Formats: sequence, C-alpha cells, structure tokens
Amino acid sequence: MEEQLAGRDPLSPCGRALSELGVELIPAHSPQAKGRVERLFKTVQDRLVKELRLAGVSTLEAANRFLDGYLPIYNRRCSVQPAQPADLHRPRPASRELDRSRCIKTTRCLRKDFTIAHQRGLYQIHDTIRASHVLVEERVDGTMQITHQGRPLGFHAITSRPMKAGEAKTVHQPRCPVTPRPDPPWRTRLRPERTSHAAAAGT
Repeated sequence: MEEQLAGRDPLSPCGRALSELGVELIPAHSPQAKGRVERLFKTVQDRLVKELRLAGVSTLEAANRFLDGYLPIYNRRCSVQPAQPADLHRPRPASRELDRSRCIKTTRCLRKDFTIAHQRGLYQIHDTIRASHVLVEERVDGTMQITHQGRPLGFHAITSRPMKAGEAKTVHQPRCPVTPRPDPPWRTRLRPERTSHAAAAGT
C-alpha cells in the first residue's frame, strides 16, 4: 500500500535486497529477453541429467562432486567474451550489511503492551519506544531480528497467554448431590386443605 501511494512498483524480497545493496534490477518479461539463462536451464534439466546418469551418480553428495568437474567444461564451451573487459564489480560490503539485506523483512504493528504478532506467534518487546510499527527480519541462518529505524530491539517469544491484572482463576467446587426427601413438609401441610376442599365439593 505504501509503495502504491508513493507511485513505486511493488518489489519482491529479492528486488528489495538488491535495491538496498545498490544493484539495479532489470526484469525480463519474456523468455527471449533472457536467452542465456533459459539455455542454462535447458542444459540443467536435460543434458546434465543424462550426464549424471552416465556417471552413475545417485546421491546429492556425488552430484555436487560431479559438478566441480562439469561446470568448468560447460563454461569453456558456452562462455561469451564481454563487450567491456573492465571489471565493474564493487567490493563486497561488510557481513553485517549482507545479513540485513539478505533476509525477509515484514512490518508489524506494535501494540500498546509492546507486543507484536508474527507467524502465528506472540513476541514481547523489551525496549520502550514510541512507534506504531516495527520491522521483523527473518535471516538466512534461521534467526529473527526485530528492529526500529535500524536499531535492534530486545524481545522474547511468549509461550503462554498472560493473565490480566486483577484477574484470578475461578475454582469451581464440586457440588454435593442433593436427594429430596420422600415426604417433604410442604406436601404434609397441603394435604388437609385438599381433603377439606374435596369434602365441601361432595356436599
């Protein structure tokens, strides 16, 4: 919604990561526009499978070892000399910057009790901040980071629902079964009245 209001095209997680690293993404909207990668996919899905079968490869570890010798042969046969021989690669950024870019970022609403809901879980924020939203970063190594304006926040997962202040659990005591008397007092008091009325009706 924010991207649409700003007049920008929505970015995928990969496009957002490239944008943060200063890499321009030029999407190809047709197979003809990305012919080299399509030829690679055809080789991987067709010729490589036959080469693995001829080499008797049947496990993932053996396939990785086979690629160490197969990829240099493929590169010599299919490589194309660049139009500009100059190396335009930039130095690799620090590892911390890569970790913050190569992750899935999700904006979450910060509640009044400093908790957020994410992936069917509830998390308690330790830091006191004045914000309505925080950013959840799911890293490649499986860890999770919650940040606000680039500042990491302390948090912990809430495993059980907390009780409200002043709320106490009501313990229901088991009720003892009550057996009515066979001849209750109210029946004894009404019997004479019913007898007198019957006698008056007979007269």
